Amino acid sequence: MFRRKHTSHFNLDDAEQRQAKINELRAALGPLSAHGEKYCNEACLERYLEARNWNVDKSRKMLEQSLKWRADNRPEAIRWPDVSAEAETGKMYRASFPDREGKTVVVMRPAKQNTSSHEGQVQHLVYTLENAVLSLPEGQDKMVWLIDFTGWTLAHATPIKTARESMSVLQNHYPERLAIAFLFNAPKVFEASFKVLKRLVDPKSLKKLNFVYKENEESMKIMYRHIDPEVLPVEFGGQNNAVYSHEEYSKLMTNDDIKTASFWAADVNHVTNGHSVPEVTPQ
Repeated sequence: MFRRKHTSHFNLDDAEQRQAKINELRAALGPLSAHGEKYCNEACLERYLEARNWNVDKSRKMLEQSLKWRADNRPEAIRWPDVSAEAETGKMYRASFPDREGKTVVVMRPAKQNTSSHEGQVQHLVYTLENAVLSLPEGQDKMVWLIDFTGWTLAHATPIKTARESMSVLQNHYPERLAIAFLFNAPKVFEASFKVLKRLVDPKSLKKLNFVYKENEESMKIMYRHIDPEVLPVEFGGQNNAVYSHEEYSKLMTNDDIKTASFWAADVNHVTNGHSVPEVTPQ
């Protein structure tokens, strides 16, 4: 008689099995550059595994694509002067307040769009994400998004090309970075646009989107559970009188650029027998 082939099932709650998957992914990646080594820490590997339901082969392919994207686009090399013009109206910025757990909050205000540059808008998004990630406190690897639709009309709708690339960047190269998102005061007319955008968003991320309205106390309670109303600005239904100042934010980002440069200062290729190790060697 033939014996049934034993198939082991992965248990997400089993720490040893999770660690084994992380080790397997690290081994599958092969040798990495100094930049790759710094980027592919254990938390990073776990995020990519989680994004691909702990399938090592799919996670490896996704991570290799991200490493190639980072090598080609060098997001860590973007500096504030490169995106300052895009940020003048405060359409997207790292908030001065965290959520209740200390996670970084990123504010997006699509009605404040001030340019028509596809490349500029995507670069600004990448810069903000990189800055938000480096600003996360130890032990946190996800951020909160507060998307303010106050004043938004169809005239502010993001061109489909920019929306597609933005979603591609977010989902493919910053996987499992979103903890929760609040869509604040979204008008009825946004619903039609959202139906189109939903097709670009993966199901896991869709579950993290919450529509909240300043005049609806019950919906605001959802946001208050994550962000203390005492630190939340008045314009978002909180008690903090702080408003976006491009001048002050520019000073903050200029200082943060120094921190970013310091963090990636060791980003030089390892040299082995006179040859540099590639960003990633596919297995």
